[in-house]
Amino acid sequence: MNSPPLSRTDSSFRYTGSPDSLRSRAPMITPDLESGVKVWHLVKNHEHGDQKEGERGSKMVSEIYLTRLLATKGTLQKFVDDLFETLFSTVHRGSSLPLAIKYMFDFLDEQADKHGIHDQDVRHTWKSNCLPLRFWVNVIKNPQFVFDIHKSSITDACLSVVAQTFMDSCSTSEHRLGKDSPSNKLLYAKDIPNYKSWVERYYADISRLPAISDQDMNAYLAEQARLHSNEFNMLSALNEIYSYISKYSEEITAALEQDEQARKQKLAYKLEQLIAAMSQES
Repeated sequence: MNSPPLSRTDSSFRYTGSPDSLRSRAPMITPDLESGVKVWHLVKNHEHGDQKEGERGSKMVSEIYLTRLLATKGTLQKFVDDLFETLFSTVHRGSSLPLAIKYMFDFLDEQADKHGIHDQDVRHTWKSNCLPLRFWVNVIKNPQFVFDIHKSSITDACLSVVAQTFMDSCSTSEHRLGKDSPSNKLLYAKDIPNYKSWVERYYADISRLPAISDQDMNAYLAEQARLHSNEFNMLSALNEIYSYISKYSEEITAALEQDEQARKQKLAYKLEQLIAAMSQES
């Protein structure tokens, strides 16, 4: 049985036989100038005829995946909201704010006042860099640090989006988006302003809490040390601290000599004795 006639004119196919027999010959029918020919597109038609087929197909795939991303985001939205609400709340489900956070944030405010820094964005950035961006974002991105789990590549990609949203929520700069912005930025674009308000409220609530005295803080640290005495190697921790001190000994000694409380306790002199003793042993 002979195949139906197929002719080629100007890089276009004109076909007069049944469609089924053409599938093995040509993957797509291109436009023909003759009347009666209907054009079918397997990908979205573009204005530029010289655009590569791979680029057109890639754009269609991106649009399909964006729809799936939005659906997945809707499924996970409640869990992400619960996570952010827990991290940016002074009192949540019966758990009060750790004393160390209040003490540290008050210390940052004291240093800002001491050095005449009244820009609230600077204070906000200090607090974000000390806790959310230094600690929490690392836990969000790497849950295997806390839990005995395996983090697959798909899970890692999803957590990266949540972690990026968390970082954007702690930023004081405007969240600007454009047509070329990545999809992970677009996913939570409408939620980030709300998350930012949570962060600002969190810092404001902490500043309004009663101040923590040095005696209360020392008692808290002593209690924590007692509770976890068997979980950490004290000598190893002290050695890590000494490595930092020995590297910046001159700067630390100068700072201790300028501080009134440090002078009363002769901390600079004690530090010099410690460095001398460690140098002799090494």
